[in-house]
Parts: sequence; structure tokens; C-alpha cells
Amino acid sequence: MALEKIKKANDIKALPKEEIPVLCDEIREFLIESISVTGGHLASNLGVVELTVALHLAFDPEQDKIIWDVGHQSYTHKILTGRKNNFNELRKYGGISGFPKRKESICDPFDTGHSSTSISAGLGYAAARELTGEDYRVITVIGDGALTGGMSYEAMNNASKLKKNFIMILNDNKMSISENVGGMSRYLARVRTAGFYRGLKSGVKDALSSIPVYGDRIVEQISRAKNGIKSNFVSGMYFENMGIIYLGPIDGSDVETMVKVFKEAQNIDGPVLIHVITKKGKGFLPAERHPARFHGAEPFDIETGLPKKPRTKANYTDVFSTIMRKMGDRNQEVVAITAAMEDGTGLKRFHNLFPDRFFDVGIAEQHAVTFAAGLAAAGLIPVFAVYSSFLQRAYDQILHDVCIQNLHVVFAIDRAGIVGSDGETHQGIFDISYLSTVPNLVLMAPKNKWELSDMMKYAVAFPGPIAIRYPRGLAYDGLENHREQIAYGKSEMIYEESEIALFAYGSMVKTAEIVRERLKEQGHPCTLINARFAKPFDEECIDKLAKDHKFLVVLEENVLSGGLGEHVAEYVESHEIPLRTMQIAIPDCYVEHGNVDILRKEVGIDEDSIVKRIRTEFYGETL
Repeated sequence: MALEKIKKANDIKALPKEEIPVLCDEIREFLIESISVTGGHLASNLGVVELTVALHLAFDPEQDKIIWDVGHQSYTHKILTGRKNNFNELRKYGGISGFPKRKESICDPFDTGHSSTSISAGLGYAAARELTGEDYRVITVIGDGALTGGMSYEAMNNASKLKKNFIMILNDNKMSISENVGGMSRYLARVRTAGFYRGLKSGVKDALSSIPVYGDRIVEQISRAKNGIKSNFVSGMYFENMGIIYLGPIDGSDVETMVKVFKEAQNIDGPVLIHVITKKGKGFLPAERHPARFHGAEPFDIETGLPKKPRTKANYTDVFSTIMRKMGDRNQEVVAITAAMEDGTGLKRFHNLFPDRFFDVGIAEQHAVTFAAGLAAAGLIPVFAVYSSFLQRAYDQILHDVCIQNLHVVFAIDRAGIVGSDGETHQGIFDISYLSTVPNLVLMAPKNKWELSDMMKYAVAFPGPIAIRYPRGLAYDGLENHREQIAYGKSEMIYEESEIALFAYGSMVKTAEIVRERLKEQGHPCTLINARFAKPFDEECIDKLAKDHKFLVVLEENVLSGGLGEHVAEYVESHEIPLRTMQIAIPDCYVEHGNVDILRKEVGIDEDSIVKRIRTEFYGETL
């Protein structure tokens, strides 16, 4: 087996040429078998097997800097750099990451996880290389979907000034996570069909070069005018007009041709972009047919492609999807926005039913927020559905374009809190902190699936900017009978006792329920309050608690710094309210990848840790 010969980086270079196709097949088979057990990013990785093999044949991954945009397609790269035996622990706590990690291997020169960053990072390496006098190649691999992100354009604009070699590889599979949209997508579609031009150029060059004495001189003169010739056949000349040499398109399944072009590109002074056409999900029919479903796959049956543990209950995204469909029916002013995450955020049904009121802006969260501001200023009610960690990229637009104008934009923040296997770049644990600093913005979080529905209705009717955060995973269906009408800035009393008050926000209400029962059994009765609002939080409720409570515990699935707990504690102290406060939150750190239950325990927001901390700090009990 060819794959068994790969123990470390550069072992691939010792393989006979005839074994390379065998290696590609074995890698693809290994990925399917391995990810069917552990889960992970399948479709994107199957699409770049040959591309990755060609990169490792043409470059030295220990010396050269190969930077993967987003990085969820780096599994083959990890296999070829000696990490194959670690795949049984892929994305598990303590195991290897699903993304490139500098601490994991010298062959991972830059940590990635979010889109459209690789050209900027690579450009930094290229500039540093010139300043330090070091000798290595810089190669960035970026998908056509990532090119819809504005940061990639900014980086290419700067890359055009380079005088030394800098290689950008465009992995063009016609998709990001959802289907690509916009002008760049249409432009690349035209380039893919420009085979006539490529054949003509090659034929003319070969014919002229064969002319004795004068042939090469004629070729050189014609090359100077190649931009004009190419413009007749390839619409736009986008990259070349930016000062970037364009090579391609190239068949992403042809290793030999890619290696040849990659090596030729090393001899070009300045920036060069190599356009490679790949197929997402290649080699596994279910992933080819449904690449979005196999973007981040749960463990699945190889024969059918179906999940091994199909969901029997709705998750929060499903609940949001149903609510948006109903909102679309009831209110013609409601419009929906996604940043290339139609399926992931649950907007597919809305799109199918109300196509004219659905907008996919591509991987461009900044644009999405200001676009929403424009829609709101024109009298519509935009709902921007976005993952918590991706909304971070649009902080300036939230502050300046939405909230200064007090515009009615609804932010539906999915994947808020600990999300698990994707790790640091995807944990949604900062949104309360960064959004609570913004004047005019209201922050809410539901305790269960029914409250998510009620909050969405409230948000659509609310006159200003408002955000609702909800977690990944199954929607909590407890506390069904506690459905008090939502009022601005008001919490909801669930259970009223004395001594200890648990002031829980969003997903932590479920946790607080269990904590309350355990403490009650141990002789410590607890009040349980559903905070509902993080901004403004219910100050009146805090004032009243001091009458018959000694201790106030604020629970949130967010980092401690800048979170709800800090705001409540500051209020208690500044108003001299006679309550001892405790903040249950995530320490100010980045949370690794792993099982959500393990991670919650690790950061101290699980039921056992909370009960122990309350009994120790409030009652001085030794446990």
C-alpha cells in the first residue's frame, strides 16, 4: 500500500510515479472510512486530495509555507505530514484539530478557521521573508467561495506590489458551504469555459518557437501583448489587471500537470495565481450529490451516506427555520440574509418560499450587516442569521452602520456558546462581551425552543436593533409551562425560594435547573430566574432579591470578561446591594476542540462544578 509508506513529511517524494494515483485512491478511502466514524469535514477534503498531493510533490512542507484558507480541507495535508495515525482522535478533546495548528506541526505555518484570511497571512510571510533574507516559498490555497470575502480582495490588491515570488492557488469547486453567489462566481464560470483560448495560445506559442533564429524573439514580443490577446477570449482579465500573473484553469485531478505548473510558478517574480478546478466530495457519491450536508458531517453509514444516529428532536436551528417560515408568511416586510450559510443557519425553507426576500451575500459578514442596515433604513425588517464566531468579523458595521442609526435589524446568532469539535475559531463565547458594549443594541437569549419562537416574534416587532443568541444542538423542551409574556428588559421568575438566587441566561437555564435541584436536596433552597435579557438586564429584579437572598449566582455560556455576570456584579457593588455575587462563566481563554460535555466540565460551567463551587465559596464546605 502506497499510503503505508508515508510516515512523515516529504516521504511522498520517494514514491514511484506510478504509485501516486494509488496513493490518492488510498487517501480518499481512508478519509471516508475515518470520518464516517469520527465525523468531520468530508466533502471539502475529498475534493483536494490530488491538489494536496501535487503541492507536497512540488514543494517542501517543512521549509515552504503552505497556508490553507479556512483550513477544513487540510486533512490530506495532515496525512502527508505524518499525522495519519492520529485521525482516530480527530476533533476530539486532546486529539488533533480539524484545522491547521502551528503547535501541532512545523508543516502548519498558520492557524486558520475563518474564511478569506490566507492571502493576507501569506503576504505577511512573503514580506518577512524579504526582510529577513530567508529562502522559502509561500503558497496560499484559497477557495472560490472565500474570494467572495472582502479581505481577500484587500490582500490581492497589496500582493500586486510584490516583486518576489508569491503563489496563490485558487481551489475552484463552485461552492463555499452553500452554492457560491455573486460576480466573482460568474466570472470564474466564464474562465472555466475558456478552453479555446488556452489551446490557441499554446498552439501559437509552439508553432512560433519552432521558427529558427527569430521564433523565440517573436514569442517574447507577443508575450508582452498577451493581455490584449487574452482579453478577447477571457472576460474580465480580473487577476492580470490587478498585476497578478494568472495560470489556468487546470484540472484538479491531474497531479502531473499541477506539479509541472506549480514548479513553473516558482520561477515567476511577483504574485502568481494558479486556478485549479476541483470537485467537492469527489469519490464518494453521497458527498458529490450533497456537498453541503457533508461539509461538517456527523458519523455516517458509508453504504448509504446517512447519519448513524439520526436526530429525533429538532435543534435550535430547525426551530429558527420554522419560525422564519411563519414570519415570512405573516409579514411581507421580513427579509432574510445569510453569509454563505443558507443550510447551516436554517434559511433554506425561507429561501424556497420567499426567494425575492432572501439574500445570500457570500462569505462577507461585514457587507451583510451594512446591507441589512440599508434594508432597514428603507423600511424593511432584515433578519441576519449568522454563527456567533462569524459575527465577530462585522463588529464595526454593527456599531457604526446599524446601532448609531438605531435601525431595526434582527441578528439571529446561531452557535452561541461552546460548539465543540471545530475548536477555538468556532466557539461562540464572546458575543455577549462584544455586543454589550454597543449602545442601542438589545441582547436576548431563550431558555427553550418555545421562548426562541416568542423572542423572534418580539424582535420582529421591536423598533430598534436587537440580537437573539441560541446554542448549537438539540432545542431544550423543558419548562414548557413557563412562558410568561416577554417584556423589555424583564426577566422571568421560574422558581422562587430564598437564600440563593440563580440568575441564568439562555442555555444556562437548563443547567441551573439541575443545579437548583441538587442544592435543594442538600439543604440549600434556590430561586431560579430566567434572565432573558443581557442588555438591558433586569435591575429591578436584582434590587428585589436582596430582601430575602444572601447569594446571587449569574450563569452564562460566555467568557467572564465583559459578560453578563460582570455587568450584574458591577451593578450590585455600585448600588451597595447586600448580596454576595458569583459569576459562572468561561475563563478568559480560547476553548479547544472536543465533546461539548467534556469542554463544559473543563471550563467549569457544568452542573457538578457549579454545585461544588457554590457549596465551597458560599458555605465553606470542604468537598
